[in-house]
Amino acid sequence: METIYIVEDDATIIQVVSEKLNSWGYDCKGVTDFQNVLSECLELGPQLILLDISLPYFNGFHWCQEIRKHSQVPIIFISSAADQMNQIMAINLGADDFIVKPFDLNLLVAKIQALLRRSYQYNQVQTVDAYDLQGFTFTPEENVIANAESKLNLSPNETKILVILLRERGQIVSKTQMVEALWQADDFIDSNTLAVNITRIRKKLASVGIKDLIQTVKGKGYLIENETSA
Repeated sequence: METIYIVEDDATIIQVVSEKLNSWGYDCKGVTDFQNVLSECLELGPQLILLDISLPYFNGFHWCQEIRKHSQVPIIFISSAADQMNQIMAINLGADDFIVKPFDLNLLVAKIQALLRRSYQYNQVQTVDAYDLQGFTFTPEENVIANAESKLNLSPNETKILVILLRERGQIVSKTQMVEALWQADDFIDSNTLAVNITRIRKKLASVGIKDLIQTVKGKGYLIENETSA
């Protein structure tokens, strides 16, 4: 049974969401200590987190950033702060999705199911054990890019984006293809959110010296070029 950690300061929302998710077989745990969300999360070890932005003491952006220092657990923001900048900020800090309040409970269930599926079942269908990337080894099963000096941890989404592009190395992968492969149906994400994910991967890669790996082909999609010999 998957555990879902709900970090929300409205007790009614926690109750309603928990009842709905319990009926689908999920074990829901509401936050009990808003000053120690990270510690509570690490102790609980949930398979997914629902996280509000407006919280006592520290906001959801703070806790998302702190959690990402220790874990790649899937995170969905649920917030009434619906403007696009908040959504982009959430994704850029490591969130996997964003749902605006008020929301339909059936939509929430569908998004949770899709995110759990792509996060935890994806590794079961890997066909390549490792890829060479500019002197680094990318191991999809472990969500890791590493060499003797450096190690870079990726989220399941970041891993899948790289695998999709590497499987089609030398060919342009359209945004539509990326969306369909990542999120099963394009109503789960828009091209803007996909672009934020690509930007986040590029920044991570650049932090260990892997530069210009993912190319943007204007109006068409993304590309990882074939390796060329020196």
